[in-house]
Amino acid sequence: MAARHLLLLALVCLHAPHSASAQQPEEATVIVKGSTKIAVTDVNYICATIDWWPPEKCNYNQCPWGQSSILNLDLDHPFLAQAIQEFHNLRIRLGGSLQDRVVYDVGTNSPCSPFTNVSNGLFGFSAGCLSMDRWDKLNDLFQKTGAIITFGLNALHGRYNVQRSFWAGKWNSTNTYDFVEYTISKGYPVDSWEFGNELSGHGTGARVDAKLYGKDVIELKSILRQLYRTPLSQPLLLAPGGFFDQQWYTQLLQTSGHGVVNALTHHIYNLGGGDDVHLMRKIVDPKYLDRAEDTYRDMQLTLQRHGTWASSWVSESGGVFNNGRQLVSNTFMNSIWYLDQLGMASKYNTKVFCRQTLIGGNYGLLDTQTFLPNPDYYSALLWHRLMGNGVLSVDINAPRKLRAYAHCSKRHKGITLLLINLSNSTVYNVTLQNDLNVSVERRTGHRRRSGGLRRAVSWLGSKQSSESTKRDEYHLTAKDGDHQSRTMLLNGVPLELGDDGGVPALNPVPAGVDSPVHLAPTSIAFVVLPRFEAKACS
Repeated sequence: MAARHLLLLALVCLHAPHSASAQQPEEATVIVKGSTKIAVTDVNYICATIDWWPPEKCNYNQCPWGQSSILNLDLDHPFLAQAIQEFHNLRIRLGGSLQDRVVYDVGTNSPCSPFTNVSNGLFGFSAGCLSMDRWDKLNDLFQKTGAIITFGLNALHGRYNVQRSFWAGKWNSTNTYDFVEYTISKGYPVDSWEFGNELSGHGTGARVDAKLYGKDVIELKSILRQLYRTPLSQPLLLAPGGFFDQQWYTQLLQTSGHGVVNALTHHIYNLGGGDDVHLMRKIVDPKYLDRAEDTYRDMQLTLQRHGTWASSWVSESGGVFNNGRQLVSNTFMNSIWYLDQLGMASKYNTKVFCRQTLIGGNYGLLDTQTFLPNPDYYSALLWHRLMGNGVLSVDINAPRKLRAYAHCSKRHKGITLLLINLSNSTVYNVTLQNDLNVSVERRTGHRRRSGGLRRAVSWLGSKQSSESTKRDEYHLTAKDGDHQSRTMLLNGVPLELGDDGGVPALNPVPAGVDSPVHLAPTSIAFVVLPRFEAKACS
């Protein structure tokens, strides 16, 4: 075992920047508080989106959407189904900016036309149409792969543009009613219906008054209760799928009332636009990353004060808005932002986190042209397989460049720890401890050495056995130390599809629990501790 652990350290150091390999590691301590959970996510916390954007959606002289939308994605591509199936029930959200201009071709007499460029349209596009033949084919894929579906509904149907971005008038629910009724008649399981996209607050392209929105949400809830006749069959109602505005969201809850909205959904694009030249710096700046924490905290407080019956979802997050950025959003570096946001959001009782996108734009988990996995696909898959839904608190005795998040493990007892090193030069030796022993030592007056205790009991707790001397580590680094590489290494091995086209095995390297975790510069590690004594996870 010791030899294998030394091999891991050699591989990680080999792919770290050469200037850092000779540097003395800096000691750090992470204390996991396993006695109580501070939050609980949904079991299917990981989610990815499929958007409506046509190939003509362009920004900054780039048109990165190709054939990746709900209307034109190649549903028969050999890797698409496999990529979804690897998650064993991946949550997929269908929606995006153009969803509020979509007509469902059921009970209508008009031609079913695609989106086209028009000068006076929302986001520069005409209304588009979803045919029921296409909806049938999408559901064939979803049922084949076990995907859990959230569908974003058109919340502007029947409204009119008053001035600039402000829309008024009552929502016309007829087309939605017919579409939901068709969906039920075909037996298609939709887990949740989301009302509107980015119409809250100041809106993005269009905005609607919160009181009016709340009244329309009541109508949608009535439709769902009417069409889904047994309470257990009723899907969740989500709203508003926009950028968080505390006053607007509060008004929505107060107007719609108790039990109408099951989850408040909001969007996170905290890195800026795709033309921002400072994106790489922002991703590794802990102060910048921490700004998003205010949004998660304010959302949690809003629900505690005005909507205790509802939960919080991030129904869309790509980090970089306007398609993401080529050679940032689809590279190893983006996994640092992505995993940090997953960890941060989970601490504030966020139940679901939907990544923009599964495929499409520069920020897809899969490449738009080749369908090959980008680094974030593997990051999402590792989180989904390793991190359970119980969220634990951690204390970090280290500079802010070291990030740490802890959850109950998903597949067995114990915990899984996510470590992220934002520094491009510092190697950390991370000693792991359990707060149970910290408190015991304080009561008995024992003092801790500056480097932290190295004995297994210092963090495992009081119970020990021969099996408690092992942990599994998954170290993620960039190929050749290039942080903008589109190839990620797992324990020094490139993550690439096999000769059979299958997803590679995501195998850990075992390590002894009595040694610190060696974290290379600009790297990520999942550490699975099956014998960690955490009462909250038993």
